[in-house]
Amino acid sequence: MTALVLIAEDDEEICAILDAYLVREGFRTVKARDGRTALDLHLALKPDLVLLDVTMPRLDGWEVLAELRRRGSTPAIMITALDKDIDRLQGLRIGADDYVVKPFNPIEVVARAKAVLRRSGLASAAGVLRVGELSIDLDAYQASLGDAPLALTLTEFRILAHMARSPTKVFTRSELVDACLPGSDALDRTVDSHLSKLRKKLEQAGAQGLLPGVRGVGYRLTA
Repeated sequence: MTALVLIAEDDEEICAILDAYLVREGFRTVKARDGRTALDLHLALKPDLVLLDVTMPRLDGWEVLAELRRRGSTPAIMITALDKDIDRLQGLRIGADDYVVKPFNPIEVVARAKAVLRRSGLASAAGVLRVGELSIDLDAYQASLGDAPLALTLTEFRILAHMARSPTKVFTRSELVDACLPGSDALDRTVDSHLSKLRKKLEQAGAQGLLPGVRGVGYRLTA
């Protein structure tokens, strides 16, 4: 099966253009004209990628993205006419994987979609992230190292899945709080505690050095 892309866009013409180019490149697509429908389709169909407009009825793109991050780590690309730096930073802070400004070249959007899916390591048919011997089943909320299952808490799983979408990227503590502990009052030291426990479980399973800290910055998941 090819990757399923959810297009959340209230402009019918833009939605049709994105749909046509994605289908031409072999993607499966599903469309939502408002934020609430987008979240309902995400829950029901578990798409591999979401293309997300900001100014939509019922729920805007920021609200949808925040809920996607509460649910897990489905890759998301913001596609919007909001072109100020503060808007880009808002999207990245909440957890967007990429940000495309309208008007756009649909060929570029397809290329960015492919790049995000490639970076995520997502196996579209199974909803599985893979980084080296590490396997993360997003649907079953299970992670394993080789054949050894990892007994993770929900927060540990969310952190691991979020980092596995961008292997080798250095994540700051604040990024991990926003993506994996939204709406909480978690502090940097709380993230350190979760990462410490997660690293210990990985090491007990035989993975040494898989989750190193980067002094003065944050943490990285390596292969």
